Amino acid sequence: MKKNILKILGIFILGVFGGIFADQILWPYLIERPLFYQYRLEQSPVYVTETKEITVEENVALQGAIEKVDKIVVGVRAEKKSGEVLEGSGFIATSDGLVVTLNNLLPQGSEFSFFVDGKTVAYQILKRDPDNNLALIKLEKNNLPTLAFADFDRVKLGERVFLLGIIFQADNIKKMTNEGIIRGFDENFIETNIFDSIDLKGSPLFNISGEILGINTVNLAGKVISIPVSKIKQFINI
Repeated sequence: MKKNILKILGIFILGVFGGIFADQILWPYLIERPLFYQYRLEQSPVYVTETKEITVEENVALQGAIEKVDKIVVGVRAEKKSGEVLEGSGFIATSDGLVVTLNNLLPQGSEFSFFVDGKTVAYQILKRDPDNNLALIKLEKNNLPTLAFADFDRVKLGERVFLLGIIFQADNIKKMTNEGIIRGFDENFIETNIFDSIDLKGSPLFNISGEILGINTVNLAGKVISIPVSKIKQFINI
Protein backbone atom coordinates (compact mmCIF):
# COMPACT_ATOMS: atom_id res chain seq x y z
CA MET A 1 0.00 0.00 0.00
CA LYS A 2 2.75 2.34 1.05
CA LYS A 3 4.69 1.49 -2.13
CA ASN A 4 1.68 2.38 -4.30
CA ILE A 5 1.29 5.77 -2.62
CA LEU A 6 4.96 6.55 -3.11
CA LYS A 7 4.71 5.45 -6.73
CA ILE A 8 1.71 7.73 -7.36
CA LEU A 9 3.43 10.64 -5.60
CA GLY A 10 6.56 10.09 -7.68
CA ILE A 11 4.57 10.10 -10.92
CA PHE A 12 2.81 13.33 -9.83
CA ILE A 13 6.08 15.10 -9.01
CA LEU A 14 7.64 13.89 -12.26
CA GLY A 15 4.62 15.18 -14.18
CA VAL A 16 4.84 18.61 -12.54
CA PHE A 17 8.52 19.01 -13.30
CA GLY A 18 8.00 17.63 -16.79
CA GLY A 19 5.29 20.20 -17.47
CA ILE A 20 7.48 23.03 -16.23
CA PHE A 21 10.40 21.82 -18.35
CA ALA A 22 8.25 21.53 -21.47
CA ASP A 23 6.61 24.95 -20.99
CA GLN A 24 9.65 26.97 -19.98
CA ILE A 25 12.50 25.26 -21.86
CA LEU A 26 11.54 22.69 -24.47
CA TRP A 27 8.63 24.49 -26.19
CA PRO A 28 10.37 27.92 -26.42
CA TYR A 29 13.39 26.13 -27.94
CA LEU A 30 11.42 24.12 -30.48
CA ILE A 31 9.17 26.97 -31.56
CA GLU A 32 12.19 28.90 -32.81
CA ARG A 33 13.34 25.98 -35.01
CA PRO A 34 12.52 26.26 -38.75
CA LEU A 35 10.30 23.18 -38.70
CA PHE A 36 8.04 24.62 -36.00
CA TYR A 37 8.34 28.37 -36.71
CA GLN A 38 5.13 28.48 -38.74
CA TYR A 39 3.21 27.45 -35.61
CA ARG A 40 4.64 30.24 -33.54
CA LEU A 41 1.97 32.31 -31.76
CA GLU A 42 2.32 36.07 -31.68
CA GLN A 43 1.11 37.73 -28.51
CA SER A 44 -1.23 40.55 -29.41
CA PRO A 45 -0.84 43.79 -27.45
CA VAL A 46 -3.55 44.50 -24.93
CA TYR A 47 -5.07 47.97 -24.98
CA VAL A 48 -6.96 49.32 -22.01
CA THR A 49 -9.45 52.04 -22.81
CA GLU A 50 -11.20 54.39 -20.45
CA THR A 51 -13.61 55.74 -23.07
CA LYS A 52 -16.70 54.42 -21.31
CA GLU A 53 -15.65 55.84 -17.95
CA ILE A 54 -14.78 59.23 -19.47
CA THR A 55 -18.13 59.35 -21.30
CA VAL A 56 -20.02 58.65 -18.08
CA GLU A 57 -18.09 61.37 -16.26
CA GLU A 58 -18.77 63.89 -19.04
CA ASN A 59 -22.48 63.06 -19.06
CA VAL A 60 -22.69 63.54 -15.28
CA ALA A 61 -20.83 66.85 -15.61
CA LEU A 62 -23.19 67.90 -18.41
CA GLN A 63 -26.26 67.18 -16.30
CA GLY A 64 -24.82 69.27 -13.47
CA ALA A 65 -23.99 72.13 -15.82
CA ILE A 66 -27.47 72.10 -17.36
CA GLU A 67 -29.05 72.23 -13.91
CA LYS A 68 -27.01 75.35 -13.12
CA VAL A 69 -27.62 77.08 -16.46
CA ASP A 70 -31.35 76.31 -16.28
CA LYS A 71 -31.66 78.76 -13.37
CA ILE A 72 -30.17 81.76 -15.18
CA VAL A 73 -32.00 81.61 -18.52
CA VAL A 74 -34.60 84.33 -19.12
CA GLY A 75 -37.38 84.30 -21.72
CA VAL A 76 -37.60 87.32 -24.04
CA ARG A 77 -40.65 88.25 -26.06
CA ALA A 78 -41.22 91.33 -28.23
CA GLU A 79 -44.35 92.35 -30.11
CA LYS A 80 -43.89 94.88 -32.87
CA LYS A 81 -46.50 97.49 -33.81
CA SER A 82 -47.12 95.45 -36.95
CA GLY A 83 -48.16 92.50 -34.77
CA GLU A 84 -45.03 90.45 -35.54
CA VAL A 85 -43.72 88.61 -32.50
CA LEU A 86 -40.06 87.91 -31.79
CA GLU A 87 -39.11 85.32 -29.19
CA GLY A 88 -35.83 84.22 -27.70
CA SER A 89 -33.74 84.12 -24.57
CA GLY A 90 -31.27 86.00 -22.44
CA PHE A 91 -29.35 85.21 -19.30
CA ILE A 92 -28.93 86.67 -15.82
CA ALA A 93 -25.49 88.25 -15.50
CA THR A 94 -25.67 89.65 -11.94
CA SER A 95 -27.71 88.76 -8.87
CA ASP A 96 -29.26 92.25 -8.75
CA GLY A 97 -31.08 91.68 -12.05
CA LEU A 98 -28.82 92.58 -14.97
CA VAL A 99 -29.76 90.50 -18.01
CA VAL A 100 -27.91 90.21 -21.32
CA THR A 101 -29.80 89.45 -24.52
CA LEU A 102 -29.54 90.19 -28.25
CA ASN A 103 -30.30 93.69 -29.42
CA ASN A 104 -32.20 92.45 -32.48
CA LEU A 105 -34.66 90.67 -30.19
CA LEU A 106 -35.73 94.09 -28.88
CA PRO A 107 -36.79 96.27 -31.86
CA GLN A 108 -37.37 99.91 -31.02
CA GLY A 109 -41.01 100.79 -30.39
CA SER A 110 -42.07 97.21 -29.54
CA GLU A 111 -43.74 95.90 -26.40
CA PHE A 112 -41.46 93.63 -24.39
CA SER A 113 -41.91 90.88 -21.84
CA PHE A 114 -39.20 89.17 -19.78
CA PHE A 115 -39.87 85.85 -18.09
CA VAL A 116 -38.12 84.43 -15.02
CA ASP A 117 -39.32 81.00 -13.91
CA GLY A 118 -42.22 81.41 -16.33
CA LYS A 119 -43.44 84.69 -14.81
CA THR A 120 -43.13 88.19 -16.25
CA VAL A 121 -40.91 90.64 -14.41
CA ALA A 122 -40.83 94.44 -14.56
CA TYR A 123 -37.76 95.81 -16.36
CA GLN A 124 -35.77 98.72 -17.75
CA ILE A 125 -33.68 98.69 -20.93
CA LEU A 126 -30.38 100.18 -19.81
CA LYS A 127 -28.32 100.23 -23.01
CA ARG A 128 -27.86 98.78 -26.47
CA ASP A 129 -24.86 97.94 -28.63
CA PRO A 130 -26.18 97.49 -32.20
CA ASP A 131 -22.69 96.88 -33.61
CA ASN A 132 -22.16 93.82 -31.41
CA ASN A 133 -25.90 92.96 -31.23
CA LEU A 134 -26.10 93.18 -27.43
CA ALA A 135 -28.66 94.68 -25.06
CA LEU A 136 -28.55 95.11 -21.28
CA ILE A 137 -31.75 94.88 -19.22
CA LYS A 138 -32.37 95.61 -15.54
CA LEU A 139 -35.05 93.41 -14.01
CA GLU A 140 -36.89 94.61 -10.94
CA LYS A 141 -35.84 91.52 -9.03
CA ASN A 142 -32.96 90.74 -6.67
CA ASN A 143 -31.12 87.74 -5.23
CA LEU A 144 -31.09 86.00 -8.59
CA PRO A 145 -28.83 83.02 -9.39
CA THR A 146 -25.73 83.65 -11.51
CA LEU A 147 -22.91 81.69 -13.12
CA ALA A 148 -19.24 82.43 -13.64
CA PHE A 149 -17.97 83.67 -16.98
CA ALA A 150 -15.42 81.44 -18.70
CA ASP A 151 -11.87 82.65 -19.32
CA PHE A 152 -11.85 83.37 -23.06
CA ASP A 153 -8.07 82.88 -23.21
CA ARG A 154 -8.64 79.20 -22.34
CA VAL A 155 -11.19 78.48 -25.07
CA LYS A 156 -9.99 75.63 -27.31
CA LEU A 157 -10.86 74.25 -30.73
CA GLY A 158 -12.91 71.08 -30.39
CA GLU A 159 -14.03 71.99 -26.87
CA ARG A 160 -17.38 70.47 -25.99
CA VAL A 161 -20.07 73.14 -25.57
CA PHE A 162 -23.79 73.35 -24.87
CA LEU A 163 -26.63 75.79 -25.14
CA LEU A 164 -29.87 76.13 -23.25
CA GLY A 165 -32.69 78.41 -24.27
CA ILE A 166 -36.40 79.09 -23.94
CA ILE A 167 -39.06 78.07 -26.46
CA PHE A 168 -42.54 79.62 -26.45
CA GLN A 169 -45.22 77.14 -27.48
CA ALA A 170 -48.75 78.57 -27.26
CA ASP A 171 -49.20 79.33 -23.55
CA ASN A 172 -46.28 77.14 -22.49
CA ILE A 173 -42.70 78.17 -21.88
CA LYS A 174 -40.21 75.35 -22.31
CA LYS A 175 -36.45 75.06 -22.00
CA MET A 176 -34.42 73.20 -24.60
CA THR A 177 -30.77 72.26 -24.85
CA ASN A 178 -28.34 71.18 -27.55
CA GLU A 179 -24.66 70.28 -27.69
CA GLY A 180 -21.67 70.32 -30.00
CA ILE A 181 -18.08 71.50 -30.26
CA ILE A 182 -16.24 74.71 -31.08
CA ARG A 183 -15.27 74.72 -34.77
CA GLY A 184 -13.49 78.05 -34.75
CA PHE A 185 -13.26 81.29 -32.81
CA ASP A 186 -11.63 84.69 -32.55
CA GLU A 187 -12.29 87.85 -30.54
CA ASN A 188 -15.50 88.50 -32.54
CA PHE A 189 -17.28 85.15 -32.59
CA ILE A 190 -17.36 81.51 -31.50
CA GLU A 191 -18.45 79.20 -34.32
CA THR A 192 -19.99 75.87 -33.31
CA ASN A 193 -21.16 72.82 -35.24
CA ILE A 194 -24.61 73.14 -33.65
CA PHE A 195 -27.70 73.66 -35.79
CA ASP A 196 -30.98 74.54 -34.09
CA SER A 197 -34.18 76.54 -34.21
CA ILE A 198 -33.93 80.31 -34.57
CA ASP A 199 -36.17 80.46 -31.48
CA LEU A 200 -33.04 79.68 -29.44
CA LYS A 201 -31.54 83.06 -30.29
CA GLY A 202 -30.15 84.74 -27.17
CA SER A 203 -29.52 81.48 -25.35
CA PRO A 204 -26.23 81.22 -23.46
CA LEU A 205 -23.39 79.04 -24.71
CA PHE A 206 -21.53 77.32 -21.90
CA ASN A 207 -18.79 74.78 -21.29
CA ILE A 208 -18.95 71.47 -19.45
CA SER A 209 -18.11 73.27 -16.18
CA GLY A 210 -21.24 75.40 -16.53
CA GLU A 211 -19.29 78.60 -17.25
CA ILE A 212 -20.73 81.08 -19.76
CA LEU A 213 -18.81 81.24 -23.05
CA GLY A 214 -21.12 83.54 -24.99
CA ILE A 215 -24.61 84.38 -26.16
CA ASN A 216 -25.97 82.70 -29.26
CA THR A 217 -27.13 84.02 -32.58
CA VAL A 218 -28.78 81.62 -35.04
CA ASN A 219 -28.79 82.29 -38.77
CA LEU A 220 -31.57 81.39 -41.19
CA ALA A 221 -29.95 78.01 -41.85
CA GLY A 222 -30.06 77.27 -38.12
CA LYS A 223 -26.31 77.49 -37.51
CA VAL A 224 -25.35 78.64 -34.01
CA ILE A 225 -22.65 81.32 -33.79
CA SER A 226 -21.96 82.87 -30.41
CA ILE A 227 -20.92 86.37 -29.38
CA PRO A 228 -17.95 85.63 -27.08
CA VAL A 229 -17.80 86.23 -23.35
CA SER A 230 -15.01 88.78 -23.78
CA LYS A 231 -17.35 91.14 -25.67
CA ILE A 232 -20.15 90.57 -23.16
CA LYS A 233 -17.94 91.41 -20.17
CA GLN A 234 -16.72 94.55 -21.90
CA PHE A 235 -20.31 95.56 -22.72
CA ILE A 236 -21.62 95.22 -19.17
CA ASN A 237 -18.34 96.48 -17.68
CA ILE A 238 -17.49 93.61 -15.35
